[in-house]
Amino acid sequence: MWADEGVTGPLLTSKVLEQLRAAARTGLATVECSLDLQRSTTLVDVAVAGWIWKGQRFPYLDSCKDRTIYHWDGENFQPAARYATSLIKLVPTVWGPPTFEIDGIKMLPTARISPYADAERKVSLIRPLGKVILDTCGGLGYFAAWCLQGQARQVLSYERNPDVIWLRSLNPWSPTVGGVLTLTQGDIVERIAALPSRSVDAILHDPPRFGIAGELYSQVFYYQLARVLKRKGELFHYTGAPNKHTSQRDVSNEVANRLRHAGFAARLNGDGVLAVRT
Repeated sequence: MWADEGVTGPLLTSKVLEQLRAAARTGLATVECSLDLQRSTTLVDVAVAGWIWKGQRFPYLDSCKDRTIYHWDGENFQPAARYATSLIKLVPTVWGPPTFEIDGIKMLPTARISPYADAERKVSLIRPLGKVILDTCGGLGYFAAWCLQGQARQVLSYERNPDVIWLRSLNPWSPTVGGVLTLTQGDIVERIAALPSRSVDAILHDPPRFGIAGELYSQVFYYQLARVLKRKGELFHYTGAPNKHTSQRDVSNEVANRLRHAGFAARLNGDGVLAVRT
């Protein structure tokens, strides 16, 4: 199942392209492979001149980069990437669910765990069952997907960058928007002022690193998070450990201290901070 109406055709990576070419070279008539980043498998008819899927003929790519995902635009395969003020692209992983990069900076952890499984662990910390959840920095929607699977009552997701929202429309691992899940294109730093006080049961905050979006780590913003969260509500704040060994800066403890000042009981948890509104 495709994640959104924006996905209208197969997705290719260098690994899948080599599977198709190898099958054609050895004279196989069909090959089973994944055209949706390992979410499912499908049978493809192969030949030297091209391959057929769901009754439509597709060409082999002349060039296919290892760290690029290609989508079908109706006429040709194009990189799942856009450049406006920054280069934003989907990047394949060994796990299947992709990550994405902004100007070469990876936005999701992939070295030791699938970014999708990583999101599952973090969402479980705020126990989504029956809750209204604020998802401050939606990204590819993996937090939102696990909130839906955890039977959240409502998920309010915000994403500032329209190109990231476009990447979601191509990604079969991103959740479908509608019903329980709303996705607003907008900067949560600005939009949070419109949310009523004590209107959400839990918050997931997965901002870009401090050097890119320092306003999402500010004391003023944390006061707003405290304002919209109900008493005893839980917050998971991803921090990572950027530049810890080179600058000696401990972002996680800085975040925990600011959250405490805003009215949270906060403690380090994995690669982030888990906090409860007091």
